[in-house]
Amino acid sequence: METMGRHVIAELWECDFDKLNDMNYIEQTFVDAALKSGAEIREVAFHKFAPQGVSGVVIISESHLTIHTFPEHGYASIDVYTCGHLDPTIAANYIAAALGAKTRETVEVPRGMGPVKVDPLIPTVTA
Repeated sequence: METMGRHVIAELWECDFDKLNDMNYIEQTFVDAALKSGAEIREVAFHKFAPQGVSGVVIISESHLTIHTFPEHGYASIDVYTCGHLDPTIAANYIAAALGAKTRETVEVPRGMGPVKVDPLIPTVTA
């Protein structure tokens, strides 16, 4: 049975503080990531917290991309969920590189196939 979607969940560590705290930069990064993956963008909503941090979502016809940043920890959590034949790893890899993540933990969950079986997270070091 084919999956209805693919959901990449990534923990990004040792990211650039200024990038994690720049709402406009993150918004543009997410729009670019969606487009690079071949997605059709429907809506974009981002929020800057005080004193720091950004949360946001890009709604795409094929599902969504989301982020929550914690600049003080050099950390961002992202989700890239795509339905159909889009590859969510294209967007996730683009975002990790754009935020300067030095360490990344990623898991991909097939959606719509019954009970979810998730392998333990495997740390990935990117430089």
